Amino acid sequence: MMESMGLPLPAETCIITAALYSLKTHHLAIEGVTAAAILGAVIGDNFGYLIGRHVGLPLLQKHGAKIGLTADRLLLGEYLFHHHGDAIVFFGRFISVARVFVALLAGACQLRWPRFMLFNALGGTCWAGGYALGTYILGNQITKLSGKVGTAVGIIGAACLVGCAIFLKKNEKKLMQRALAEAKTGQFPPA
Repeated sequence: MMESMGLPLPAETCIITAALYSLKTHHLAIEGVTAAAILGAVIGDNFGYLIGRHVGLPLLQKHGAKIGLTADRLLLGEYLFHHHGDAIVFFGRFISVARVFVALLAGACQLRWPRFMLFNALGGTCWAGGYALGTYILGNQITKLSGKVGTAVGIIGAACLVGCAIFLKKNEKKLMQRALAEAKTGQFPPA
């Protein structure tokens, strides 16, 4: 829950550890571990969304330029969340660094709460439930697979981030023009 609120904590490690503890000692029920992981992820993201919604945008407008988030880029972020927010919220859950900030940015970029909640719940269930149940089912084999799977997921995640960065860099002007045009016509709320 704390990681989903914007604090960089090792959520996967906690879920995997709890699932393995459940498997080895039977002091915890895997159903409880899974439910706690899913609820923590979904509730934490909702708190992160609310923080971003009420504090994030003014904070980013005031200090965002210091980290490269100019007013134009904030508008572009709103545009991207307006058009692709569901995918950003769902898939952002599976990328460690993005997971910490997606809910905050979704709130700051004024993504509609019902849309956020739906894809947050789906992403949280797949991510947290997948880690908990996957770890439990794989059991002792997880230590053999975690290095290879972790490396593969890391490489895929990094490739996706690089691909998104390249796409945004190449298309920033075109996307910015679309965002400005839509903001002027009122198709999505400007910052």
